[in-house]
Amino acid sequence: MIIVFIFYKKQYIWSLITINQYNNMSIWKRKPLAQLLAEAADSEKGLKRTLTAWSLIALGIGAIIGAGLFVRTATAAAQNAGPSVTIAFIIAAIGCALAGLCYAELSSSIPISGSAYTYTYATMGEFLAWIIGWDLILEYAVGAATVGIAWSEYLNNLLVNVFHMSPIPFEFSHSPFQKIVDPVTQQVTHGIINLPALFIVSVISLLLIKGIQESAFVNGIIVIVKVAIVILIIVIGWNFVNPANHTPYIPPASIFTDEHGVGHSYGGIMGILGAAGTVFFAFIGFDAVSTAAQETKNPKKAMPIGILGSLAVCTLLYILFAQVLTGVATVEDFRTGGKEASVAFAINKYMIGYEWLGQLVTVAILAGFSSVILVMLLGQSRVFYAMGKDGLLPKAFSDVHPKYKTPYKANLAILVIVGAFAAFIPGDIVGDMTSIGTLFAFVLVCISVIILRKKEPNMVREFKTPFVPLVPLLGVAVCCAMMYGLGWTNWLRLFAWMALGVIFYFTYGRKNSKLNNPEK
Repeated sequence: MIIVFIFYKKQYIWSLITINQYNNMSIWKRKPLAQLLAEAADSEKGLKRTLTAWSLIALGIGAIIGAGLFVRTATAAAQNAGPSVTIAFIIAAIGCALAGLCYAELSSSIPISGSAYTYTYATMGEFLAWIIGWDLILEYAVGAATVGIAWSEYLNNLLVNVFHMSPIPFEFSHSPFQKIVDPVTQQVTHGIINLPALFIVSVISLLLIKGIQESAFVNGIIVIVKVAIVILIIVIGWNFVNPANHTPYIPPASIFTDEHGVGHSYGGIMGILGAAGTVFFAFIGFDAVSTAAQETKNPKKAMPIGILGSLAVCTLLYILFAQVLTGVATVEDFRTGGKEASVAFAINKYMIGYEWLGQLVTVAILAGFSSVILVMLLGQSRVFYAMGKDGLLPKAFSDVHPKYKTPYKANLAILVIVGAFAAFIPGDIVGDMTSIGTLFAFVLVCISVIILRKKEPNMVREFKTPFVPLVPLLGVAVCCAMMYGLGWTNWLRLFAWMALGVIFYFTYGRKNSKLNNPEK
């Protein structure tokens, strides 16, 4: 990072060294809490506090259960851990719970609508707020692309197994980095563009521009459907578990090379850590609960219950689901025939007599994926809107449509970015990018709690993270361990992404920041 600073302007290094000497143009300048609350009241007209703890749990489950469970479980088993993917889920859940406690303190202490970006700006300064905001772009945008790619796979599964139609040709439903070899002719077919993934991202983006959002009732229905399907698979699939597929439960350490030529640590401790980083994607969404603090009746009690309650429910379902899935099908099934649609593949191949369940899973997963994409794109538009309003991104992102009253330019920009990822990048690559980016944001959130306890000891805290600094430090350690397990290629992508963010901040954001340049 210092290299980047030196490359651009020496004064930036000086600003790091002399933090306390800068008042008007400091990268650590904090946005006054009173100003944030005033903006929230003015722009959102005082959102009503109507959500209860149960509402937040439903919101969390609705955002969490999606592509992570139905797609990343099989990916982690195939590439990293085999049957011990259940242990990986436990590690990922511990990291999320520790980070969740820190989220609960920040969101209940500063109960305004927004994200980690907003309250980091108010407590830790502009530069770290930018870092988290830039990270949230990675989380939401790339996450939405991952779910869009999974949606594409399950659409083909729906066409073939439910409607008995021909699938969308491989070249128009896969990225240019993917290929398939005909087992008879040995002819190689390369992907060109993932049109179904681009289609669903475009449709939902246009719906968001028009202002169509999920109501609490619709979200509740989707949650009931998702949980019911998961429970059905667990209950019925338990009778089809083959103990041989769980032997050995923790495979011996080795290296697995995927179809892209990338090596993954398989088996042993490193394989489990790699799987934890992979299945961590299945938990992404619980932090969306923290953005609803301003609409919660009693954030002091409801926020930790909503965040940790949704994590607890989903973790239990995830462990049981992974145990059944890895027992029904083999690791080789996940690597070859099943891939992104491994759940439906396993049901159709091994659970004889329950083909209807595979069809039901495919239909319901498509609906569930659509809702997850909606939540992620909605969250992304709020981050773009907030950063555009603060001047850290172009002002156009904060422009509101005169008729629909939505940040339509932000949504159009997101459509282009997410659509490009979904259309041209393989799902496993963008999924791991999302995981490492979100884990990095969680690390910053945990650290921010420690810093705030020192810098703002008298700040009113509706909920306090217990055993500070132990809990935040443990959160940092577990999240860093999962990041380490994701491998050097994902670290390289993260550094490249953060380097772009730092360059953008010092060449554009800092100069146009409304906080540091009130005259603009």
